[in-house]
Amino acid sequence: MKNRLFLFILLSFSLSTLLAQNESLSLSGTWQFKEDPGDRGISEMWYNSDLKDKITLPGSMNTNGKGNPVTVNTPWVGSMWNRTWYESPSYAKYRLPEDTKVVFWLSPDKYYSGAAWYQKKVMIPADWKHKEILFTMERCHWETTLWVDGKQIGSENSLSTPHRYVLSFLTPGEHTFTLRVDNRIKDINPGPDAHSVSDNTQSNWNGVVGEIMLEARPKAYISSVRIVPVVKEKKILAEIQIENADKKVLKGAVNLRACLRSDASQTLPVISQNCELGKGKNIIQVSYAMGDNPRLWDEFAPYLYTLHVQLDTKSGKDEMEEQFGMRELSTKGTQIAINGRPVFFRGTLECCIFPETGFPPTDEAEWERIMKTCRAHGLNHLRFHSWCPPEAAFNVADRLGFYFYVECGAWAQVGSGKPIDRFVMDESERIVQEYANHPSFCLFSYGNEPSGDGHEKYLTDFVKHWKAKDRRFLCTTAAGWPAIPENDWHCYYSSPAPRIQAWGEGIGSIINATKPGSNYDWTSRISATHPVISHEIGQWCVYPDLKERSQYTGVLKAKNFDIFEDRLRENGLLPLADSFLFASGKLQALCYKADIEAALRTKGFGGFQLLDLHDFPGQGTALVGVLNPFWRSKGYVTSQEFSEFCNEVVPLARMDRFILNSGETLEASIEIAQYSADDLSNVKTTWKLTSMDGGLVDSGSFFTATIPTGTLTKVGELHKKLETQVPVQYLLEVSVGNYKNHWHVWVYPETREESAEVKIATVLDKEALDVLDKGGKVLLTPQFGNLRNEGKDSVVVGFSSIFWNTLWTNGQAPHTLGILCDPSHPALSLFPTAYHSDYQWQDAMSHCQAIPLKRLGDDIKPIVRIIDDWFTARSFGMVVEMKVGKGKLLMCCADLTTEMEKRPEARQLANSLLHYMKSDAFNPSQVVTVEAIKGLYK
Repeated sequence: MKNRLFLFILLSFSLSTLLAQNESLSLSGTWQFKEDPGDRGISEMWYNSDLKDKITLPGSMNTNGKGNPVTVNTPWVGSMWNRTWYESPSYAKYRLPEDTKVVFWLSPDKYYSGAAWYQKKVMIPADWKHKEILFTMERCHWETTLWVDGKQIGSENSLSTPHRYVLSFLTPGEHTFTLRVDNRIKDINPGPDAHSVSDNTQSNWNGVVGEIMLEARPKAYISSVRIVPVVKEKKILAEIQIENADKKVLKGAVNLRACLRSDASQTLPVISQNCELGKGKNIIQVSYAMGDNPRLWDEFAPYLYTLHVQLDTKSGKDEMEEQFGMRELSTKGTQIAINGRPVFFRGTLECCIFPETGFPPTDEAEWERIMKTCRAHGLNHLRFHSWCPPEAAFNVADRLGFYFYVECGAWAQVGSGKPIDRFVMDESERIVQEYANHPSFCLFSYGNEPSGDGHEKYLTDFVKHWKAKDRRFLCTTAAGWPAIPENDWHCYYSSPAPRIQAWGEGIGSIINATKPGSNYDWTSRISATHPVISHEIGQWCVYPDLKERSQYTGVLKAKNFDIFEDRLRENGLLPLADSFLFASGKLQALCYKADIEAALRTKGFGGFQLLDLHDFPGQGTALVGVLNPFWRSKGYVTSQEFSEFCNEVVPLARMDRFILNSGETLEASIEIAQYSADDLSNVKTTWKLTSMDGGLVDSGSFFTATIPTGTLTKVGELHKKLETQVPVQYLLEVSVGNYKNHWHVWVYPETREESAEVKIATVLDKEALDVLDKGGKVLLTPQFGNLRNEGKDSVVVGFSSIFWNTLWTNGQAPHTLGILCDPSHPALSLFPTAYHSDYQWQDAMSHCQAIPLKRLGDDIKPIVRIIDDWFTARSFGMVVEMKVGKGKLLMCCADLTTEMEKRPEARQLANSLLHYMKSDAFNPSQVVTVEAIKGLYK
């Protein structure tokens, strides 16, 4: 009998759900429209007139082809750290009104800033009489004001949550809805670079791009359900908010039922609780037992439940469903734990970059593609930099077990009492109410890198507020700073920061100024009391992929890439565009590997957030991704290759040096960063050293009884004496289970190439000129700092890729993107290399000034080329061979004479160049004058 009763209740519940879901009306489709650039619509009462133009919603003015052509006077939302594009003659042709091409970010075909009016006639069904009617618009940009039949209903200004209007007065029949949308920054200023509003990324669009609908609800209806999982007690606490629009007190019942989404048989009992509802807002709290063995949610097992809530009063039945997961966030020392298991947050930023539309998708398919791409690259979380994603993103993250760090849409000055202070607090309340039931909603803060005299107190109050009010997520002040004691975790803790290159370090950073190795970590740079998730690590640039432009088929176009192509063409380098992309891309991947591995080598570290796995198209064009803005591969590193050093389990090798002399011992401490679902029991870690042709040099293994999850565990030490008569490059590979990682190691003999028939000189002095006059050979290798470095030829060479980009950072060093060479060229036969930079080039790049090849003559082709910044695309060389008079000269602008006993890479590069110069293959045909070479010197 009890089972029959339960079945009856269950069927009744399901039927009412079906009925409730049918009482909605989509307003998607054609709307009447009118632009209001002069802001006259309110004073002229446009809400009482028929608008004549047409537009399609959901959509923006851009997706509908509305707005004005882009010109030099377009009022962009976004900081420009210099006026180069506006003032420099080199950009003059890109400022023409008939074909304006901005260099700062992607360009829409049309632009509009201001108010715009949208209007639609709506037929209210007869059976909606005496019901509450809710008008919901998802993802509006920005401020909306609604009139119905000429009566102003109100205004909403959330950037993150749907705009909702309660239309209690609507009667069956036709009504005119008039909506004013204003995308200007007015009294509330989130900051011009906040990705919630900025043209740097999504664009400052005007419109409504998500679901637009009317719902009919009973006079007493459920407005929200807050679900708090209590994992230890195997229950949830449901806080049900009910609005009673009736004039009198209503009695009724609230029914709750939870079910496991992946298994219909895991449906839990219906719980019913009587209630008495006063007029207006009512809160009903219910404790709901989740059974003896509730399934927990995390990245490895993202079990989801649906809570069905039904309200039954004499005004009718109302129903709401909320998705949730049984998961508990906490901190354990300096790490974050989910359900008690330490997690290493491996994340990247999502800066609202969607070139096809200029706004974020509200469909789940696109979000699933993005998150699966991130997962394929070994990541487990996304930080939404100064914005909050729509519902569809949370739904997908819940299903996939992906962690979200959500922000309140600001990158601003706060704490000064300006309207932004109130807005951020209000927005945080709206975001939490709308999305915090999602188990993927894990981390939360005000926004990005705050400023303002009162920002620390303001953000301390923000953290205190949310820690007292809601513990479903962990809270910090901001992405960046300040690191206050009240934070659940810090996003930036020390200076220097836990990363291999920080803002302003230039060529003094670890990656540029320290001998290549992997025996450093961030132990001294993280907190002893709080988890730290490092802030925006990476920012390593790659050369523009000019072929990428064909993918821009939507509202935003890569017209800045046209400028970069012109620079290459002007300097005769356009045929090398793809080569620059792939060579710089390999260097970029190496830099990211170094950054990520250093984080993983740090005991007790909370994690990292990359800037970025995919390109950031704004702020001067920051091509920092191994993927393009569409989350598509650029072709030089696969997701499998990337996930070798970025994954839930990563083998690591601590080595003081990657470059050794013959007879020295390769010493490596082997560790496993282990953040998988469970402990690894009775595992064997193997290593092998192979030559670059795949030949096995040596191998071995270490047995470990248990590698606990949530730990960095040392499993053994490798000691291998390496002797060779010829220069070699080895590959060290370490594997545990299905996970592997690798590093290149170089071993050079200590012998020096004899140079009796080649004159080595640092300057083109009389002695060197005499050799050339007699038809001899000269290796010219200037000492570091002796070449001119001024004017249009000024450049700072570094080993690493460019950090962020040079335009927006006002020329932050380095200005180069590694080397490009033909590895089969005989000049490099004794210097094992690929076509791109690897660590054996670090010494040369940190001891050289680039040779501006144009000063030697037209179309000079180097043996080793230095890749210049794409904004200038100059032709630079490191190694160039020339015919000078009767003689033959090879110039290497890397210093190959100073402290050679400490620089095995420099010694070996010199050996290789000398070996080539002594051979018959050294027969340069490029004629260069003595005056041109001397002109390179100070």
